[in-house]
Amino acid sequence: MTTADDFKREQRDVLFAMVGAFVLTIGILGAVLMRDYGGAPVSFPDRLRFALRADLFLAIWPAAAIGNIARLRFLSQRDIAGSSATGGSEEVRTSLAILQNTIEQAVLALMTHMVVAASFQRSDALLVALVLLFAIGRLLFWIGYKHGARGRAFGFALTFYPSIVSLLASATAIVFDSGM
Repeated sequence: MTTADDFKREQRDVLFAMVGAFVLTIGILGAVLMRDYGGAPVSFPDRLRFALRADLFLAIWPAAAIGNIARLRFLSQRDIAGSSATGGSEEVRTSLAILQNTIEQAVLALMTHMVVAASFQRSDALLVALVLLFAIGRLLFWIGYKHGARGRAFGFALTFYPSIVSLLASATAIVFDSGM
């Protein structure tokens, strides 16, 4: 059982990690968005094709999490029958939590990447940055999960904030593009 001081310390550490990931997100995405690309606008079908191809590297993460659970179940006498049969070992339950969060984040990121492709005439560099931030964030989340909230906070935020910032940037681009 944690004390109130332990809880406050955990909250503080999570907050610092989240702020750090937000600052990094703003810095990277801001640099990409502010960069002058010159060149002609890219057609929407080409932008969409690029986004879908880039998202191959997003889809790898849920696939890896599913594969990890399958591996854990195969190697465990307790887990081989599936979670509904036994409730699952601690390791499988943790891996299921990682999978659930990864799927949630992947759905948000995939939708965001499509909106970005539709909102920015030259979205390739932004999409590359988003996919890289997603991959780094998922890796850090996965590695840090065993260390509790403070261990996974930076990875979570580095996956989440790029989607939110990009959705806000896309909304701004849409408003200014449509003359609203």
